[in-house]
Amino acid sequence: MKYLDLTLPTPEANLAGDEVLLDSCEDGDHDEILRIWEHTDPFVVLGYSNKVQKETNIDQARRAGLPVLRRCTGGGAVVQGPGCLNFSLVLRIPENGPLQSIGGTNVHILNRHKEALVTLLTGDSRNREAESQPSSLPPPVAVNGHSDLTLGDLKFSGNAQRRRQKFLLFHGTFLLDVDIELIERVLPMPSRQPDYRRHRRHRDFLTNLRSVSAREIKEALQISWRAQEPLREFPADRTADLAANRYAAEEWTFKF
Repeated sequence: MKYLDLTLPTPEANLAGDEVLLDSCEDGDHDEILRIWEHTDPFVVLGYSNKVQKETNIDQARRAGLPVLRRCTGGGAVVQGPGCLNFSLVLRIPENGPLQSIGGTNVHILNRHKEALVTLLTGDSRNREAESQPSSLPPPVAVNGHSDLTLGDLKFSGNAQRRRQKFLLFHGTFLLDVDIELIERVLPMPSRQPDYRRHRRHRDFLTNLRSVSAREIKEALQISWRAQEPLREFPADRTADLAANRYAAEEWTFKF
């Protein structure tokens, strides 16, 4: 698997980059890829089929100066930006195994990420500290809902996917130091929510994974996916074209 640590200049380009990487793998230009990115300014991202007026407080977002965009994958609306570490996996769909279905893909990848994070949170140095201070042990990392990772019952990672014939895109976010009060202002309660949420507001449902750094998570994902060799040929022109002609277009963002 190739590795790409690349944040593009605009939110639109970062969203387009994931779709272009999926298409380039489907077209045979690349094989499997792990991409990492972190954008410096906040913006709202709708899931592919979300209705803007239903899933965002659009007036609040505009007053806060947040762009509202739409991604190519499913799931609910999120706030991106500082404190969010994003990953994108483009994986080949084998003839059999867990990646053959949406549900199987969720379970397979989320459990892999859970194990990587458990190793971080309970590593040797943290174990030595915990032996002298048992109360310092973190809540358990768990897979909850269809596509969430949680500490206990507090969500710190949401994920979504898009599938082609031969490859799939699975991407998500780790909340490390995001402004949860901003999320509270610009996103209403989602129209669909997993049972474990129990109708909790964003500030009572989300948590930041403050005990590990972005660097540590990047390294853990590289190890987990054996993604060490850098991707040297990023399709920059295709990404810029898609960003300008789709992701920056109001016809795309406000299609529903």
